[in-house]
Amino acid sequence: MAQLPNLPREFSSIQVLFRFALRMAILVVFAVFGSIGFGRSLSALLWMSILISAVLGTVRREPPLDKALNHWDEMVGYAAMFSLVSSFNQAV
Repeated sequence: MAQLPNLPREFSSIQVLFRFALRMAILVVFAVFGSIGFGRSLSALLWMSILISAVLGTVRREPPLDKALNHWDEMVGYAAMFSLVSSFNQAV
């Protein structure tokens, strides 16, 4: 039986940035088709992404302040985007 190759435990920072950008694009596409409006849909999806990133960072036991980007840094990015979208939603 063929064995699976050992995958690296850590991703490079470039891979994490690409993953963040790809997930943000997917969230925006889903928010466009949301029935409660773009802003509210994006806020809800970003909130869920914050929670999922925190859970994944905990499960994978990633250090919050590591030299390479990880799920904790991704969580902070989602939180920043959530704050931005929420402030626009309140202004409208």
